[in-house]
Amino acid sequence: MSLLSVTIFAGILLSAAAEIRDTRWIWRRSKTPFQWLLCFPLGTRPSGRVFFWSYVYYLSRFLHMIRTIFSILRHRRLAFFHLFNHSISTFMSFIWLEFSQSFQVLAILFTTLVYSLVYGYRFWTAIGLRSACFPFVLNCQIVLLGCNLLSHVGVFLLHFFYKGSCNGIGAWILNSVLNCAILFLFINFYFRMYLAKIRNTTLPHDSNTQSSSSLLSSTAAKDLPHTHKFKPLSQSEFGRVK
Repeated sequence: MSLLSVTIFAGILLSAAAEIRDTRWIWRRSKTPFQWLLCFPLGTRPSGRVFFWSYVYYLSRFLHMIRTIFSILRHRRLAFFHLFNHSISTFMSFIWLEFSQSFQVLAILFTTLVYSLVYGYRFWTAIGLRSACFPFVLNCQIVLLGCNLLSHVGVFLLHFFYKGSCNGIGAWILNSVLNCAILFLFINFYFRMYLAKIRNTTLPHDSNTQSSSSLLSSTAAKDLPHTHKFKPLSQSEFGRVK
């Protein structure tokens, strides 16, 4: 999966650079290359080298979906955030192609770059090499969501506050709603995991305190002198003592 993500990343990066070079004379008076990545000109059709790699990315989503199904069949528990993210990404990549939606080039670049790092890191740790000293996969997901959020803000500003409309804005609005849902689920998942981590760090301390107190009480009981009940002496015993 890491090699597939790297291939899609390199393919769409080179294709976008070639597309900008060949078609810049059409839109260079109204857009910069970065604005073209965020906002396709009106009338853009889903054809050409950029959309070829977008279609390859769409097909790769089915591989991720099959991988998720096999994980569930192996009785592996997955968070609802991961299930929703893998299932909804297939639908979003479909509307990118169907409506020639703006922003899809940057979205594919960000996603494939992060996925190549994540799967490469998992392979690195699976073969027994040293893992990172911080939650690498979680930080990659945070970076991906942050880049998507900034890109959505850029499309919003270009379409509503800059001359020249963006192509496929209706699909972009739907995509924005779905990304907001993914962001909300991720924040919920992150805080639940963070609270669980705090509980796991505090519980051993409490159990150690209780065990140490019980140990002290038991040792103190052992060190105390044994007390016996007073038994009065009989007359014969008293005569012997006397």
